[in-house]
Amino acid sequence: MPAPVPPLPSPPPAAVADTPSEHTVSGPGHRLRLTLLMAGACLPILGAVLIAPVLPQMEDHFAGAPGADALVPMALTIPALSLALLAPFAGVLVDRLGRKRLLVVSTVLYAVLGTAPLWLDSLGAIVASRALVGVAEAAIMTCSTTLIGDYYSGRQRDRYLAMQTMCASISATAFFVLGGAAGSAGWRAPFWAYAVSLLLAPAMAAFLPQPRPADRADEPATTAAEPMAERPFPWRALAGTCALTLFGAVLFYTVQVEMAFLLDDMGVSSSGVIGLATACSSAAVVIGAVVFTKAGRSPQAWLPTAFGLSALGFAVIWLAPDPVVLTIGAVINCLGSGIMLPSLLTLAMSQLHYADRGRGTGLWTGSFFLGQFICPLVVLALTSAAGTLANALGMLALAGAVAAAALGLAARRRRTGAASEPIRQMAG
Repeated sequence: MPAPVPPLPSPPPAAVADTPSEHTVSGPGHRLRLTLLMAGACLPILGAVLIAPVLPQMEDHFAGAPGADALVPMALTIPALSLALLAPFAGVLVDRLGRKRLLVVSTVLYAVLGTAPLWLDSLGAIVASRALVGVAEAAIMTCSTTLIGDYYSGRQRDRYLAMQTMCASISATAFFVLGGAAGSAGWRAPFWAYAVSLLLAPAMAAFLPQPRPADRADEPATTAAEPMAERPFPWRALAGTCALTLFGAVLFYTVQVEMAFLLDDMGVSSSGVIGLATACSSAAVVIGAVVFTKAGRSPQAWLPTAFGLSALGFAVIWLAPDPVVLTIGAVINCLGSGIMLPSLLTLAMSQLHYADRGRGTGLWTGSFFLGQFICPLVVLALTSAAGTLANALGMLALAGAVAAAALGLAARRRRTGAASEPIRQMAG
């Protein structure tokens, strides 16, 4: 990545966002609330992978429809594009209309729009309904993440933001299996799974409390000369984080999307072997998120390591002589991604006040899913330039290494500045 994350402003020690005072939330109500928020964050993953196993059946069903070759794959990818483009606008609505209300309404709409292909016979109408599913997903993802930032603080908030990454990785595998099993009953059958959100919506309405600004003691400090009404949105700091997130999403999804093709290029055609290799890399994402949660380091301190591991994984894949080494490279890459994603999300949260959190979360979410959408296009362009898919991943290894080095230098400057600040104060 060409530019590191800009350093955060230097608030008084008591207000530093990376080390807020811990206000631990616990109890049965907390566990139910957390379960609902994690379930809500997994719904966009359901939309991304559930129908993948039945795409060949859809192609056969709509074989005579104009443009079916392009429209059927678009039914899978267009929700991600809608989510990427509309999540920032959803963030604005979150701050203006309220998190809980928008989450409940969007969850109901998700069920209505998600099950629409059960009744639609036009391929164009199905694709349009899938685009609208992405609109609902943008609101659900933004609201769920924003509410985690509202309800929790300190390391507890960091742990639960990391848990989103773990839940997303685990649910992706589960939904893929579910879609494949349901597909045996016909290509429409997997769309029934969208109706589960009708169970979540009333539970969210009943058990999610309305967050209040006064509940958060770990907000970035607002000075007397900068009243809340006039405080500017932290565009500069968040822009750096969102740019890194876009790049990080490309690095993360490259292995997820291209793993089967890389193994096929090595002569591996067994779906069982490919599935096992993919499962190993997905498990590494979960392990990386657990490492981030348990280590207790700040996100800025983790980012050079995360991007460095991702780059190392790509380099191993690039030079891999056989499928075993290639899988090891994928695991290293995904371990870095598991650390990277919660680091970037918690870094974004640390820069946001309550009044800005929905908008900021929407921008971060849009950046992440835009990276997911453009990832295949980036890899295609790099493959065309480098000649082979493996060489394209070598170019990504170089880009990741540059990003890791830049982030490492930025972290070193921050540490040097923090160490020299007390000396300047004593001299003054």
